[in-house]
Amino acid sequence: MPINNLSQAIENLEKRSLALNKQIKRHKKAKPFFKKTFLLADTLRQKSNQLLASAGLLGTILTSPVISIDQKPDYAHTITKEEEKVSKRLQLKNFLQEHLPYSPHKFSEDEAKTIEEKIKTATGVNAKAYLQEQSLNHHLGYIGYEQHLVRYPGDSLSQHDEQLQAGIAPGRGAFGYFANDASQFSTQDYLREKYYCVVQTLYLDNWNQDHIFLKDWYKFRKMILINPVNGNAVICDIGDAGPAEWTGKQFGGSPEVMERLSLHEGPRKGLVLMFFVDDPKNEVPLGPINY
Repeated sequence: MPINNLSQAIENLEKRSLALNKQIKRHKKAKPFFKKTFLLADTLRQKSNQLLASAGLLGTILTSPVISIDQKPDYAHTITKEEEKVSKRLQLKNFLQEHLPYSPHKFSEDEAKTIEEKIKTATGVNAKAYLQEQSLNHHLGYIGYEQHLVRYPGDSLSQHDEQLQAGIAPGRGAFGYFANDASQFSTQDYLREKYYCVVQTLYLDNWNQDHIFLKDWYKFRKMILINPVNGNAVICDIGDAGPAEWTGKQFGGSPEVMERLSLHEGPRKGLVLMFFVDDPKNEVPLGPINY
């Protein structure tokens, strides 16, 4: 019943009660009994007010929005995606800073396992220090700033879109052009050169006797590079061989890779972690990791 109709009914009932009360009071024996009941006029106003208040409360409850029991209270802080990304990057960075030596190093398989697990948890990338019986001579080493590579015959520096101050190498990389010609140059080829890295395949123990197999295995092989100083990480692919031992560096990175690692200024060199990416279905994209 609507509240306004209920109010009118109570008012009518109250008037009726007053009339009956006058009649009841004429009978001395009946008066003591009925005076105890809540229907007498002197208590009906109080009862009616209580009933109206209850009706109003019920109306408020019925018209209020439903609140799920799973709904978090206003004071509960919800972690944003951006905060989660920062948290994962910081956790990985802190772990690497605490456990990695600050010098070129090759980890044993047991040592690498814990690092692989931490990388997997933070980035979702299945990183491997040892993959298909292959391993670099260094998993931790100094990386240097490289030039752009010629992607196809006739390519020029002006056709690259970032870090043009790096210049372009005069010849092809150790694994040849990224595309046979400009007409066949694909987005995949573009990304491969943009995010290429350099590893010392020429110093592998079995390079001389197995170089045909190894060259094909390492060509455009996906790698993960992590700067333990800031936690920045990049997925790159092997696009060239080097650097020479006399440089004191074990890896190289394209101008874009070095920029993403924040190693593109100053000495343009830094100690980084480099593992293989186990990605048989080609699901991990090249470029900076967004955690």
